Amino acid sequence: MAIIKIRELLGTSPKSFEDAIKQVVEFVGDDKHNLTGLKVLDQSVSLDKGQIVEYKVNVKVAYKWEEEK
Repeated sequence: MAIIKIRELLGTSPKSFEDAIKQVVEFVGDDKHNLTGLKVLDQSVSLDKGQIVEYKVNVKVAYKWEEEK
């Protein structure tokens, strides 16, 4: 039996939505080997003078739960 833990995170990037998702995956760091999936809940951008300056993704990250370190 596996227990899956869910964390909701917001990733940001000045480059793209895809890069913002990569930032989230990198953030989970040591937990990366237990990562089982990621669901994008929402996407948005920040604008400055009509230009996109930041991409944002709100995601739920799922990974096999182990005791907290």
